[in-house]
Amino acid sequence: MVWGINWPLSKIALIYAPPLLFSGIRTVIGGVLLILIALPKARLLQFKKLWPVYLSSALLSIALYYGVQTIGLQYVPAGLFSAIVFLQPVLLGIFSWIWLGEEMHGQKMAGLALGFLGVACLSAGGLTGSISLLGILLALATALCWALGTVYMKRNAVRVDMLWMTAMQITLGGLILLAAGSAAEPWKAIRWNTGFVAVTLFISIFVIALGWLVYFKLINEGEAGKVASYTFLVPLVSIGASVLFLNEKITINLVIGLILVVISIILVNVRFRRSPASVVAEIRALEEGNYDF
Repeated sequence: MVWGINWPLSKIALIYAPPLLFSGIRTVIGGVLLILIALPKARLLQFKKLWPVYLSSALLSIALYYGVQTIGLQYVPAGLFSAIVFLQPVLLGIFSWIWLGEEMHGQKMAGLALGFLGVACLSAGGLTGSISLLGILLALATALCWALGTVYMKRNAVRVDMLWMTAMQITLGGLILLAAGSAAEPWKAIRWNTGFVAVTLFISIFVIALGWLVYFKLINEGEAGKVASYTFLVPLVSIGASVLFLNEKITINLVIGLILVVISIILVNVRFRRSPASVVAEIRALEEGNYDF
């Protein structure tokens, strides 16, 4: 929900601030909030020992993900960009199968593919206008960074405290974005009005701090591929929020996309098994040498 709301709110915020500086500000605020929450467990930080893990995760999941995303949105329509970015659950399902040893079967593959098709349908309105090859490549890079960052976090979950892992990667990633933004964008371009401050604080608290904490908590405790399948709902929530906040219209694509996304999540998370009677029948057929079933 909060990640879906983030897209239209970010569009509003980018009216008042350059992309890298805005990304850096919101992530640093979110990271500092998580550090304050994690302070009672300070002994679990182990920064001297684990800083390479924190930094690597910060680069993949935060700095590159948000940095490439905010730059790429300037080159292609938001609908098309989000459709490509949400190739991430498909990539994560494949990477989790290869590197994490998670189960992969035909039904799950079909569900992931159907979910991506649903997102593409939701975002079909963004296909109008000129298409930038650079924008498409940046969208693909965004999806790849997100997927690789999630797999990296999952592989190192036993070595780190999840709260400190989330706090450190967000804070370090935010500092990297702030440094890049300070070098490439003027701070005076930011308009510090009530609207910008309110949107930035909401995104920092609920989208960055709470959203990433919940996401990595779920990834740590369950199958990465299954958790990622639910992120197919993000563009749907984003479009719904855009209807409310930006006066965008509901289309037939929204309805069809919703149906495809819901079916996708069911296919990925619910394994439909054959009935005991059919299994017994197949065993008997094998024993009798009759393989026509």
